[in-house]
Amino acid sequence: MFNIQKEEITWGGRNLKIETGKVARQADGAVIVTYGGTSVIATVCAEKKPKSGIDFFPLTVNYQEKSYASGKIPGGYFKREGRPTERETLISRLIDRPIRPLFVKEFKNETQVIATVLTYDHENDADIVAMIACSAALTISGIPFKGPIGAAKVGYNNNEFILNPTTSEMQDSNLDLIVAGTKNAILMIESEASELSEKIMLEAVMFAHGGMQDVIEMIKNLARKCAKDPMEIELKDHSAMENFITKVAKVKLEDAFKIIDKQERYKEVTKTKDFVFEELSKEYGEDLDDIAASDIFKNIESNIVRTLILKDSKRIDGRGLADIRPISVEVGTLAQTHGSSLFTRGETQALVVTTLGTAEDEQYIDSLDGTKKENFLLHYNFPPYSVGEVGRIGATGRREVGHGKLAWRAIHPLLPSKDEFPYTIRIVSEITESNGSSSMASVCGASLSLMDAGVPIREPIAGIAMGLILEGKDYAVLSDIIGDEDHLGDMDFKVAGTSKGITTLQMDIKIAGITKEIMKKALDQAKDGRKHILSEMQKAIKTSRNDVADNAPRIVTMNIPVDKIKDVIGSGGKVIKEMVEQTGAKISVEDSGVITIASADKNAIEMAKEKIHMIVDEPEVGEIYKGKIVKIVDFGAFVNFFGPRDGLVHISQLSNERTSQVTDVVNENEEVYVKLIGFDDRGKARLSMKGLDQKTGLEVKGETSTDDEVKPKRSRKKKKD
Repeated sequence: MFNIQKEEITWGGRNLKIETGKVARQADGAVIVTYGGTSVIATVCAEKKPKSGIDFFPLTVNYQEKSYASGKIPGGYFKREGRPTERETLISRLIDRPIRPLFVKEFKNETQVIATVLTYDHENDADIVAMIACSAALTISGIPFKGPIGAAKVGYNNNEFILNPTTSEMQDSNLDLIVAGTKNAILMIESEASELSEKIMLEAVMFAHGGMQDVIEMIKNLARKCAKDPMEIELKDHSAMENFITKVAKVKLEDAFKIIDKQERYKEVTKTKDFVFEELSKEYGEDLDDIAASDIFKNIESNIVRTLILKDSKRIDGRGLADIRPISVEVGTLAQTHGSSLFTRGETQALVVTTLGTAEDEQYIDSLDGTKKENFLLHYNFPPYSVGEVGRIGATGRREVGHGKLAWRAIHPLLPSKDEFPYTIRIVSEITESNGSSSMASVCGASLSLMDAGVPIREPIAGIAMGLILEGKDYAVLSDIIGDEDHLGDMDFKVAGTSKGITTLQMDIKIAGITKEIMKKALDQAKDGRKHILSEMQKAIKTSRNDVADNAPRIVTMNIPVDKIKDVIGSGGKVIKEMVEQTGAKISVEDSGVITIASADKNAIEMAKEKIHMIVDEPEVGEIYKGKIVKIVDFGAFVNFFGPRDGLVHISQLSNERTSQVTDVVNENEEVYVKLIGFDDRGKARLSMKGLDQKTGLEVKGETSTDDEVKPKRSRKKKKD
């Protein structure tokens, strides 16, 4: 019934197994990959005929995590997995980016790749396993895929690289790097780093590339056993149309690409395209293949731009290969926000706003590892007006999620710890103009906005996008690429960091990969560009402001013994609710005993702190407290003097004068000053009002009761009883 094929190796100290032929046999390709105790099934299906009327490759990649993989039942009302989480979206993109450029260019059949986590051991992350599984499924499917690819994760600790670190090893790592590539080249990089040098980052990438070679060979061995016959692709000869379009359009396009302004340039390019299609309609009539004509037109555009760069070192906007566009920086743009900035680089602009919140504003994230709280959020928005277009406003797209996370990784390593700065931080980057590298503009704007908000980041952070034009052995690396250079070039290589080192590195390739030499050139050129951008940013603000904005909440933290938490919260939250109502401050208590108090009113914070101290602290003998008479008895008055704590003022301690009745001196609900003079045998507080000025709470010199004075009276009382 089953024709099962397997391959196994030891990789990174753990067993890696690929199996096919048992599950999902009706898919074009299906494998289950197991690494340690984590298993992922990947399937791939392609339509048998190309999709008509499209000029792109209709590939969809879906990565999904099932709660049962870690022995959990999903939360929520429906108790089932719903729309993709941010993590699922990010890993879907992580898989898509390295495989997309490896499909044969002429292949336009709708294709879907699905990776599903079946088991998760809490040590081996499923992202790398899913990438390997998708690569293997594609390689054996018969779909025209120029793979396989391999993937590897790298950690860095104690000056050593770790191949595929476990989740526990990652906690101490200064690097979280994922690399995908073929046998000879690198295709994709995603990373977060703690200000590591260009040299270390390059070595880490090459370490990952070397580490994935065994996996690539493993997939090839599997394909030799069970790969399906390649699908046939119909290739059409459009050479005559290409010659016609080149003759009509080339000179006009060369003139159009001499226009520096983006909108004017696009207008001329569109005008030329319309003219070309008018001429094509006359020549071909109803036999005109619009899609093929558009592809040819785009190829001519690409060749013009690439030739100018490679042969003449001239870019569309007149810059040199390493030149950065003019930069304008502004902070405090929006007066009522906690922090804001406007970062403009050429025709790319980001309006970035920082908002400070309390622990109540933390985001709860549910994953296979359980539920955790995140106190740093960065959201990226790309409205259609930013590129002068009309478009739909709706749910956040995959691209926006990915760009937001890239900026998040760039900023995250430089943020203060929660103990140093106990705020929830939300950054929103609104892209108001876009012509290349809006994610890196978001990084620069976020850094400025944080400093404007008074967040004590360790260093300012800047980002830059690098491009590549590669023809044979000739290549040119471009700094601060614009949109056309991104669309018509071969690489989008984003680098962000401080003057000391890199915090994030992301690379996407549209060709079969790049070499170590090209990557080193790009990293070195990016470093120079990053330093220039940082120097421009410092003209607006050099370091974080000394304090948060006046309208931002003030937050202080207290540490209390864990066994006192129940006293602060009270039965059903009664005590903490009363404190919030009485003070107006927000109060949250963590299981570790850390209490966070937040309010824009400093007095409210101090009042809340005092109330908490009254609950958790022990009163000190000899100290004077203000209290309230809660009960009167024949032998004295009970006073609530220290939070919920009561003590007795014996009738002999009510006044320096002899007292016949307690009510001669005090009445219920009256506020009085008392001094703690000791504790009885049962630990009950003994208080005294003798020698205290009841208007000021100050001691009257020479008239204060002492503990020694009280003891004989207590002895006499016992004898009398």
